[in-house]
Amino acid sequence: MEFVFLAYPSHPELHVLSFLGVSLVYAFVITGNALIMVTIQTEARLHTPMYYFLGSLSGIELCYTAVVVPHMMAKLLQSDKTITLLGCATQMIFFIGLGSADCFLLAVMAYDRYVAICHPLQYPLIVTLTLCVRLVVACVVIGLFLSLQLVAFIFSLPFCRSRGIQHFFCDVPPVMRLVCAKSHIHEQSVLVAATLAIAVPFFLITTSYGFIVTAVLKIHSAAGRHRAFSTCSSHLMVVLLQYGCCAFMYLRPNSSYNPKQDQFISLVYTLGTPLLNPLIYTLRNNEMKGAIGRVLTRNYLSHNK
Repeated sequence: MEFVFLAYPSHPELHVLSFLGVSLVYAFVITGNALIMVTIQTEARLHTPMYYFLGSLSGIELCYTAVVVPHMMAKLLQSDKTITLLGCATQMIFFIGLGSADCFLLAVMAYDRYVAICHPLQYPLIVTLTLCVRLVVACVVIGLFLSLQLVAFIFSLPFCRSRGIQHFFCDVPPVMRLVCAKSHIHEQSVLVAATLAIAVPFFLITTSYGFIVTAVLKIHSAAGRHRAFSTCSSHLMVVLLQYGCCAFMYLRPNSSYNPKQDQFISLVYTLGTPLLNPLIYTLRNNEMKGAIGRVLTRNYLSHNK
């Protein structure tokens, strides 16, 4: 059994142009996120929980784009636009699982900022390296576990004779359109899984920031309030971008499905979000900008010796 991707352009010229465009963006995604990871690893002053979580976020985003983008690029150059049933299920498991881990990790980062701002004296005792590692591992494990349950449920349903997926890769909404035994129970099951992976972490983020705003407003110094908010602004921008796209795709009724619109939104959170996240965190963070500058300078000097 095979599925056929129908969203790819029909003209060969557009295939080449699309391949070049996706390749360029993907190269920037890899470069930006890898640079953040290397900088955090090599700069001793960045060995703090906040930057450990940021490096983990970049690592997860590299992995979940790698699940989809190279396969998409290969299909752009091939006449065969099919994928096996097992291949589709495997791609969906890792894409949804790592995307969910991304959402959970953003909630963990909000908790880290809550402890740092609301309980600064206890922060080194609460947010230890051991706790950081356990939280990141838990995010990945929970994300993959929820994804495995969801995908196992979807692929246990009967599919219609139509095997055409109106998408570039195997995602939940377009694959669910091929299910013959559609019912309210099936839609609700998918919605529950999406709620656990998206709405619950977002609720934890909003709760954390509720406490953060309350604590910051009690600071009498304007400079102190600005410094506290500046440590959260980058994270908030990433949260709004990530959760906005995910909520639009997965937390909505099946009747509002629009293939073209969904294809565009999918490209935004598959390529756009991993591309913008490094820019947001570096351009709005002087410490990160300085560290990246030092890393690039050292590499340049070492190559020119």
